Amino acid sequence: QLVESGGGLVQPGGSLRLSCAASGSTLDYYAVGWFRQVPGKEREGVSCESGTDGSTYYADSVKGRFTISRDNAKYTVYLQMNSLKPEDTAVYYCAFLKYGSRSCAQPYEDWGQGTQVTVSS
Repeated sequence: QLVESGGGLVQPGGSLRLSCAASGSTLDYYAVGWFRQVPGKEREGVSCESGTDGSTYYADSVKGRFTISRDNAKYTVYLQMNSLKPEDTAVYYCAFLKYGSRSCAQPYEDWGQGTQVTVSS
């Protein structure tokens, strides 16, 4: 089970850190990904990290602003979001895939319930 937290309302230019906790599960060899979705639009892969070599992918829209990381000892994955823009407003989801690569386009199997991020003044 994956549980996201850390969403909320933030002003443009602000920061948030999303967390995704995997209850009772190791993160070893799991690719992890952060995705977002706005009503009426397709889900977008924001950032993904390989489960085998630690390589990462970032969508062009978030490069230089967002950072994906993990704490294997806490079974938790993070998405640090800085310099937030109104267009970052969405529901953010985390997902895991064992032995996955850094691609956000692969079929992730386990998904969290989502956390709302709203960037507005």
